[in-house]
Amino acid sequence: MGTTVKTPTYGLFINGEWREKANTFDVLNKYNNEVIARASYANEQDVTDAVKAAKDSLKTVFPPYARYEILKRVAEELIKRKQEIGEILAEEVGKPIAEAIGEVERAAQTLEISAEESKRIHGQGIPVEAAPGSENRQAFTKRVPVGVVAAITPFNVPLNLICHKVGPALAAGNSVVLKPAKVTSVSAIILTEIFEEVGLPSGRLNLVTGNGSETGEWLLKNQDVNMYTFTGSPSVGKLIREKAGLRKVALELGSNSATIVHKDANIEQAATLTAQKSFNNAGQVCISVQRVYIHKNIFEEFMNKMKAVTNSLVVGDPKDPSTNIGPMISEKEAIRVEQWVNEAVSQGAKVETGGYREGVFYKPTILSNVTDDMNICRQEIFGPVVTVDTYSDEDEVIDRVNDSDFGLQAGLFTNSLAFAMKAANLIEVGGLIINDTSGYRVDQMPYGGVKQSGTGKEGPKYAIEEMTEERIIVLNL
Repeated sequence: MGTTVKTPTYGLFINGEWREKANTFDVLNKYNNEVIARASYANEQDVTDAVKAAKDSLKTVFPPYARYEILKRVAEELIKRKQEIGEILAEEVGKPIAEAIGEVERAAQTLEISAEESKRIHGQGIPVEAAPGSENRQAFTKRVPVGVVAAITPFNVPLNLICHKVGPALAAGNSVVLKPAKVTSVSAIILTEIFEEVGLPSGRLNLVTGNGSETGEWLLKNQDVNMYTFTGSPSVGKLIREKAGLRKVALELGSNSATIVHKDANIEQAATLTAQKSFNNAGQVCISVQRVYIHKNIFEEFMNKMKAVTNSLVVGDPKDPSTNIGPMISEKEAIRVEQWVNEAVSQGAKVETGGYREGVFYKPTILSNVTDDMNICRQEIFGPVVTVDTYSDEDEVIDRVNDSDFGLQAGLFTNSLAFAMKAANLIEVGGLIINDTSGYRVDQMPYGGVKQSGTGKEGPKYAIEEMTEERIIVLNL
């Protein structure tokens, strides 16, 4: 007879202690819908206690080198346990195992960079003595922590995006109340356990799980929270900004990212990278390629190659090493993508490949004959669907890329330095990637958008600037 494996049940983490709750929810394996863990619903008192613990912890000195040591130890532990944690990510997100392990490695790097940056926070000298009447004065600035940071994170890259908020916040000397996405709570819990194990001082990191709308509302009401850092939908981002008042807010809100393939591009490289970056994590990536503009002279050659690469991608069990694309986060989201594609087809779009759903899976889909006013082009699909269209000249395609409510990142394949520099000056995005797609990101670079894609920057060095205040000190000598 086989042994029954007990489903783990997790509590909240407040002021250095785990708080068990009777009211729990299931976290599911997105491939087979099995329960992999149970996590706790936080109530308003729990959130109040977490914020109080975070605020009180700021009274205890936590010097830069101590922050460095803690973050470095957590990074090292993530690498030691990358297979185990990667398997958890593959289950709770549905992303392929190789991609999931890659996320753990990136999360470790994000914390390692944050650790290094904790030792580099500095101000600057200000020449106040140059002002008439201030000849006997000297001044300098220093960067000080904002205080309590509420970090609200999404389901699609749950571990690394948490590290992009928690790592810089702790590096800067802040304390954190973390609210992860409900459907991917386990990776956040494991990370919190590791922080506890390596000796993070009590109250510096607090974890509250449960419904985003309720917990988010309680965090927004609490005036002891000094800053909100959020990755998610524009609608929720706007709500946070409205309710935060004069407090600091950093928002990463998604996009419908475009990639241009010019007539002088390396077509093989462009088609391969575009196919790969349109569908990784089942297209559930903020900088996933959604709109592709191909110069009319190379359209057929590019399309044939992109279709061939797309058709070679294996859709299936995320824990099978041969799988390239796993399920979407839920069948509800897969149905939504199906509806969007069907709507576009009814408006004249052509399915080049894919175009259908199997339960929680949506097949990698390329749509041509699209128009810029279709939902599939104007909104963020957040699924394994990419649209392709042709263009004739540089100015036209730049205008079409900019004809969007979003502006996170864009890609441009070209061997023309003149076109690359024109695009760098004129395309309205937070990042332009030359000879790669919009989907390129490494963890030390500044990352953030314009327009409806949000405000503020991630990347540990840049997030630390967001999570500190500049204070001037003037000495009258």
